Amino acid sequence: MSAQAEIGVIGGSGFYSFLDDVTEITVETPYGEPSDSLFIGEVAGRRVAFLPRHGRKHHLPPHRINYRANLWALRSVGVRQVLGPCAVGGLRPEYGPGTLVVPDQLVDRTKSRVQTYYDGEALADGSVPNVLHVTFADPYCEAGRKAAIAAARGRGWEPVDGGTLVVIEGPRFSTRAESRRHAAQGWSVVGMTGHPEAVLARELALCYTSINLVTDLDAGAEAGEGVSHEEVLKVFAENVGRLREVLFDAVAALPAERSCACATALDGMDPGIALP
Repeated sequence: MSAQAEIGVIGGSGFYSFLDDVTEITVETPYGEPSDSLFIGEVAGRRVAFLPRHGRKHHLPPHRINYRANLWALRSVGVRQVLGPCAVGGLRPEYGPGTLVVPDQLVDRTKSRVQTYYDGEALADGSVPNVLHVTFADPYCEAGRKAAIAAARGRGWEPVDGGTLVVIEGPRFSTRAESRRHAAQGWSVVGMTGHPEAVLARELALCYTSINLVTDLDAGAEAGEGVSHEEVLKVFAENVGRLREVLFDAVAALPAERSCACATALDGMDPGIALP
């Protein structure tokens, strides 16, 4: 089986496998080790590389994931379109557990994560990336969003079309005051891993689509004790089967030829380093 793929799926909490018949490969990158091996197989005639975001044993907290290595590894095996399912908390009462959200905007409230390839810092081989400023007004691929929305609807799972994902540092959950502040800003859902994943994909001219499964109402959107990790994993486990079906259908629906703005994100720019 070929070690090349055209589509990547980065699975989050509770999503440690995607494909059954796979080739497992280890990829080295200039940025260190990815979260895990890449697992490459086929869906609807498309070559897909799956990467467990936290590692297959969930040993990496959100702030310690090597996001740069993960996206670089995917691109190095030929991936040009990425689907990023993740567990999130709902910031509106109507976005309860089991809601599927396909956001069109992102807010970064992380604190310590490296979020660019183009920092002017020399790599181990002596090459030096240029300092670039990549357009990120619309963080997600519109073609990918359309494919994901159509896939969910085709499975009878009406998604929320659009909205804002706010990404916090973690690994702790929000206080009630933080959650209420996020909701007051008009944001839709809150997670811990959607950034810098999306911006790093854009810096590599990859298409990136975030698909958010709401596993809980965030602390400010409900009464009671607040969310727990066990609750998140329980709701994700209850929905992982149909999420897998939606992802399969989205893979099949992604365009074979890219004509979106993601593909031309680096046009006219000199990265200063050789991209895989």
